[in-house]
Amino acid sequence: MKFPDPLIRGTLIKRYKRFLTDVELENGALVTAHCANPGSMLSLIEEGAEVWLSPARNPKRKLKYTWELIRINGDLVGLNTALANTLVEEAITDGVIPELSGYANLRREVKYGQNSRIDILLEDDTRPVCYVEIKSVTMKRDLAPSAPAEFPDSVTSRGSKHLNELANMVSDGHRAVMIYLVQREDSTHMTIADDIDPAYAENLKAAMSNGVEAIAYTCRMSPQEILVTSPVELDL
Repeated sequence: MKFPDPLIRGTLIKRYKRFLTDVELENGALVTAHCANPGSMLSLIEEGAEVWLSPARNPKRKLKYTWELIRINGDLVGLNTALANTLVEEAITDGVIPELSGYANLRREVKYGQNSRIDILLEDDTRPVCYVEIKSVTMKRDLAPSAPAEFPDSVTSRGSKHLNELANMVSDGHRAVMIYLVQREDSTHMTIADDIDPAYAENLKAAMSNGVEAIAYTCRMSPQEILVTSPVELDL
């Protein structure tokens, strides 16, 4: 996925009220950008770090920038969780995720289960419908090269609900896949942060024992584009 407009480089001042970020641009201007990440962003809030913002295309939008990238320990991290579904859709279409290839039709945000929407629904006349749930992975508390990326960075009852919904789809004869999209290049594997949300860790194990598949992929990051590139080990 190429960014539609050139990103703007700046320095992080602070993130606050979950969705607001103050940034100093290279020209010295101070701006407030939208932070499209509802999590705690644990391990990502490093004041003084290099950040990259995208300009808003809607001239009527109150916040004129969106925070897209931050550089941590020399590596870029994509923190805009709103991009994850688009990135995975593009990767499926381009054949980058073979586990999800071969379906004739792809739809986004389809209603299912108990008042839920599936991120991606894959359909084909020759096989069961495939429900794909996507989670963006940005946290890495230990920056050693051998350390894993981690999910979640805060308690996510919504994430547990999605796992239960996926397991129900498998019980109904469909296929269900949980994909973790690691938006950073400094991890060869990822794990579940069961110290942060033990209930989510248990629900993932239960879902997998009931037939839900779980896979993880990493991305290549730059101020020009983000690309899903290759699988990473999911260490449970």
